Amino acid sequence: MAFTYFFRDMQTLEMIRDHVVPTLRTRRFAHIWDAGCAMGPEPYTLAIVLRENMGPMIFRNVSMHATDIDESNLFEDIIKEGLYPWEQVERIPKDIFTRYFAPADKPDHFRIAEEIRKCVSYQKHNLLNLEPVRKDFILIVCKNVLLHFNESERIKVIEMFHDALVEGGFFATEQTQKMPKELESIFEPVVPNAQLFRKVG
Repeated sequence: MAFTYFFRDMQTLEMIRDHVVPTLRTRRFAHIWDAGCAMGPEPYTLAIVLRENMGPMIFRNVSMHATDIDESNLFEDIIKEGLYPWEQVERIPKDIFTRYFAPADKPDHFRIAEEIRKCVSYQKHNLLNLEPVRKDFILIVCKNVLLHFNESERIKVIEMFHDALVEGGFFATEQTQKMPKELESIFEPVVPNAQLFRKVG
């Protein structure tokens, strides 16, 4: 089973806070896709960042679509329950942790707040099928997945993401992943030396 933890890759989270949240605030409804969500710390972290920076009223209009190929068939139950061991939550800033987590009956485990759990829905999905889970996303996040694909597969998957984004929508990926040159005409970097892009083509 993939191991991950909350508040990983702060640089990307800060870029989303600074460059994507202002756009989210202008939309009545906002759909976000976290592709390759593993056990849920990444989409839940993103949801917390949005809640902290959007306020409760606007945040109610955010829908987080979390997907993974999940060969273990365990991720859906874990994400739905929102219950995580200490080693996955210990890096969360203390004030954030206090607001959004509570001790669970299971020793050394903590449950994420219902407000955040309700924002995130999960479904099993294979990116290489090249079928988006829906259209009209304002933000798609895909990290730790594309590096497992060959170059041709990466290009096709990112093209699929492009098609699933609204005009001017955002795509964020792992810092080690570069935008293929074949796709530079349809995505523009939001900031230099970072992997946050805006749909332009």
